Amino acid sequence: MGGVVEATAWGAGAEWLLDGVPELLGAADEPDGFVARHDVVREQLRRRPGLRIGRTRRVFEALVPAVMEQKVLGAEAWRGWGYLLRRFGEPAPGAPHMRVPPPPEVWVRIPSWEWHRSGLEAVRSRTIMGAARVAKRLEEEPSERRLRSLPGVGVWTAAETRQRAVGDADAVSVGDYHLPGMVGWALIGRKVDDAGMLELLEPYAGHRYRVTRLLESSGRRPPRRGPRLPVRDYRAF
Repeated sequence: MGGVVEATAWGAGAEWLLDGVPELLGAADEPDGFVARHDVVREQLRRRPGLRIGRTRRVFEALVPAVMEQKVLGAEAWRGWGYLLRRFGEPAPGAPHMRVPPPPEVWVRIPSWEWHRSGLEAVRSRTIMGAARVAKRLEEEPSERRLRSLPGVGVWTAAETRQRAVGDADAVSVGDYHLPGMVGWALIGRKVDDAGMLELLEPYAGHRYRVTRLLESSGRRPPRRGPRLPVRDYRAF
């Protein structure tokens, strides 16, 4: 049905979730005033005129996987997330094959050996447990300043959290392994570092994350050279 989104939810949070469907789909995003200043951005905007930055409104639930993704390959982070979700999450209402992320009070009580079995080292586990202790305050004020005040949460983690939870269209993942090279290659045909990426994105202030999303969808990336990084496994240590 054109122009209509139908949503169904069940369980204790069904009403809250349905109320947030418009925001989840990007209805609260404000792309007005966004001006494409590069041909590739202009082309991707033409191809994806409906792109909107959605928001989950769940700050702590966005922060946990962002912390797990710090300085590791995606496969490592997903492995740890999957283990802890299966071990401490609850079956989703109406869909027992799916798992609901545990609440903050459960994350705080996860013993050290379970973190080890998940493959997460002590630094990241301490960051998650520290955030769990102040989760309520994070939900009330998910500002970059508040997020970065937490030990173990830097600019990259704060940006990733705000992108997902509050739909921050300007949050740039500074410190990302791949992003600066991709942005530089797409915009000027060569790889750049974080400083170079921020300089290239400066004309898009207020929409920098929006631009990186558009560039990611363009498929323009620097050629890969050399072997892939190995997936590490801390569980054997």
